[in-house]
Amino acid sequence: MSMFLDALLDSSLDDSIRGVPPGTAPLRLRDVGAQGWRPAAGDMALPVLTLDEDAFAANRDLILAYARQHGVALAPHAKTPMAPQIASALVEAGAWGATVANLQQAAVLLRAGVTRLILGNEIGGIASGKRLGTLLAAHPDADLRAFADSPAAVATLAAAAEAAGRPLAVLVEVGAGRGGARDRAAVDAILAAVREHPGLLVLDGVATYEGAVATSDPAQTAANIAALMERTAEAFALVRALAPERPLLLTAGGSAFFDMVVAALAPVAKADGNATLVLRSGAIFFHDHGTYERALGALDARQGFACGGATAADFRPALRLWAEVLTRPEPGLAICGFGMRDSSFDQDLPRPLRIHRDGVALPADGLRVTRLNDQHAFVAVPAGQELAVGDIVEFGISHPCTCIDRWRVLFGLDADGRVSRAYRTFFG
Repeated sequence: MSMFLDALLDSSLDDSIRGVPPGTAPLRLRDVGAQGWRPAAGDMALPVLTLDEDAFAANRDLILAYARQHGVALAPHAKTPMAPQIASALVEAGAWGATVANLQQAAVLLRAGVTRLILGNEIGGIASGKRLGTLLAAHPDADLRAFADSPAAVATLAAAAEAAGRPLAVLVEVGAGRGGARDRAAVDAILAAVREHPGLLVLDGVATYEGAVATSDPAQTAANIAALMERTAEAFALVRALAPERPLLLTAGGSAFFDMVVAALAPVAKADGNATLVLRSGAIFFHDHGTYERALGALDARQGFACGGATAADFRPALRLWAEVLTRPEPGLAICGFGMRDSSFDQDLPRPLRIHRDGVALPADGLRVTRLNDQHAFVAVPAGQELAVGDIVEFGISHPCTCIDRWRVLFGLDADGRVSRAYRTFFG
């Protein structure tokens, strides 16, 4: 364990953190699991966001097994939890490394001892390049690859390498819908720009992101991804021609269409013989009750998940949001104590899963969140459904990446629903 992580576990937690009961004396992060808190029993200040530890571990083991079976590696995107404890544990469990979206995220993981990183985004101009170089100079053990999708991005990375005092590995980004070189001419321009900085920049492979070309039409999405994978393979061949001996990376893969990436690019890496396909899937470790539930259902519908006898339906939603019923102001309506400051809502509203009353879990049949204010959830209550002030409602969420970022601390729950640990998040 790095000194940073050890110090993190000794950091203090008090009732300024959502979830910590009022009046709790400051306690160390490592001691949270000894308190015996159960959100379903009302032991915690609500609302609170929790992580089902068993579901998370099962998801981790399943996607790692999938990677091993298909001969690919994983660099989970750390932007989903931004919890260095989780990123470090995933590397210890077998992940190749981690992916970050910006310099702040890179700084957090490097301090935590996660040194093999993919910087999966362009970072801006020369000033940002110098900041990256300063960060790398402070972490001489950093093994970082950075995206470039234009000569301007290459110039930024050259400035970073110069400031760091050592070479920097460059991944040529091919893309559509977001960043990335759009055609062969753009790729050629990137390669020419990298070659203008011998000793500073090293061609290390090719990157893309297939989720940016997804549409509401599955057939069109499949065609878009296939075309993107073809351009990615073409760019890889160009990089290989300029770096005939170097081990190279091919990297892509979110949490919705990674099967299409593996089908298209794993044969390219295998045929090359000196290349590794790295998936950057991050949200899949958490899954959800919405956008990824649908995405993995679609994955099974196209029979895209092959891992022994498992299916994508074996992934389990691991995040729960717990909130209390504050008032029943009129028939058919309950107001629960959480809102947009507590939950994702960009790709579905939270879903009521269970009602907890006096130690008993009851079905939440018919309950439906209709809208959110900043700290209030409006819940439609059907006739005949008993829901009382003080009941605790357990919700599932949709889109982990825009939910966890609302929380400074994520609480892990054991199989008995008790808090077993706490994870600090570092979203800046």
